[in-house]
Amino acid sequence: MIRTSLVAAAVAVASFGAHADLFDQNVVSPPGVFFGSGNTNGGFTTETANELELALRGKLRHDPTSTPVGQAKNQWNSNGDGTYSFAAGQAVGQAAGTAIWSFEWSINTNITGAANGATLDDYTYMLGLDSDPSQGTNYSMFDLINGINPGNGSVCWDHNTGTNSAASAVVNCGAANAASNYAALLATNNAAQNSWKPHWFIAGFDPTVDGTYNIFLSASNASGEVARTDIQIIVGQGGAAVVPEPASLALVGVALAGLAVSRRRKQAR
Repeated sequence: MIRTSLVAAAVAVASFGAHADLFDQNVVSPPGVFFGSGNTNGGFTTETANELELALRGKLRHDPTSTPVGQAKNQWNSNGDGTYSFAAGQAVGQAAGTAIWSFEWSINTNITGAANGATLDDYTYMLGLDSDPSQGTNYSMFDLINGINPGNGSVCWDHNTGTNSAASAVVNCGAANAASNYAALLATNNAAQNSWKPHWFIAGFDPTVDGTYNIFLSASNASGEVARTDIQIIVGQGGAAVVPEPASLALVGVALAGLAVSRRRKQAR
């Protein structure tokens, strides 16, 4: 039992990294949750650093037990440790590839509301989406604020943006001046949020397969990464175990070395 616990702990550290994440949190209020309608605060895995708050959560987007079937619920299925568990399966009445779960994110660059606080365009961002359903990871990564939106081929996203006191309208990315309107929002707002379905962005995603999907969100400035948060979505029984990568193996070696020292001490008594 001691050996198993040490190895498991070492692999877990290697997989998730050392972030100051808090679990089952509300995002900063105000602005709180302001995307869409009927969405409530709570269930987020967050990191707060350098006046920034980054947040991610899983959500039961198409409830197979609701009447009518497939209604959205403010239910996060959080395990209290940055992981979220959902059943595998195609969402009833939805396009092929649609899971019953979605993931939601929130960015706030000025959580204290300082008059000279940062706006959204003061940082670059990275969203990492794991397409490997096993315990291994295969990330596709893009800047979800400043990057090219694969849906329209331009730097324009339909995020809800706002300040700590008010939300702004969503940009219609089909309009001729959409990109300039979007750029103006980034320059004047400090908060952005959205809710996304995994098959929109995860290559080869199959909602019927048991899997484990890691998702991270980071923010950087000229000095490098200044904040990051990670979650893990566990679908069904989760993905199959894999051989640890070199970094994981190194930590496992440290754990086993500690175990050997402990055993020698017991024998010497």
